[in-house]
Amino acid sequence: MGSAARSASAPAAMPRARADAARNRERILAAAREAFVRVGTEAPLDEIAKAAGVGNATLYRHFPDRDALAQGVVLAVADGIAERGRLLLAEESDPFEALRRFVCIAVEEKSSALCPLMSHRINLDDPVIRSARDRTEKVAIELLERAQRAGAVRDDIGAGDVLVAVSQLARPLPGTVTAGMARFIERHVTLFLDGLRAPAKSPLPGRPATLEDLRAQHC
Repeated sequence: MGSAARSASAPAAMPRARADAARNRERILAAAREAFVRVGTEAPLDEIAKAAGVGNATLYRHFPDRDALAQGVVLAVADGIAERGRLLLAEESDPFEALRRFVCIAVEEKSSALCPLMSHRINLDDPVIRSARDRTEKVAIELLERAQRAGAVRDDIGAGDVLVAVSQLARPLPGTVTAGMARFIERHVTLFLDGLRAPAKSPLPGRPATLEDLRAQHC
């Protein structure tokens, strides 16, 4: 009887275990993202585990070393931005509002502050990393071009211009407290977005920046 009861409960226990593991993974990635942005990729892993509310063994079970954790953070951020961008394409009827919200999402996810992870800890030629980057860039291009076709955004910019601006605006100034920068970042992101609107108030020097231009700079 006891054996039968244990067998009956096993299928229910397994989904719960998987759900718990998935939640632990998400908490670890969120805590690592904040720690890496705040103090760099050498942030103590035991402090990341503590912030996530898990033990060190749980962290290492999901991410055996620092490089694996860094890759997990970058993938989670890229996939999160791409997924939310796809929802905007499907659900937001105002093309400029969709682009505005996408820019704010990228800033909120601190994607630009994670650039050092990609250059020091991540192999940019890894197919998994490249695929995640391509998905995010594809959504950015679609949102920008849709807004341009609608006449809502000036036509003398490219996706590279948008991503460069987001990178610069979202990165805190050296020596500042990251949390205290939020109100300044919000103001300057709004200024940038207003500058995207058509008709343009003044011509831009040079040509629109492409994603290939950005890759040539080796972030």
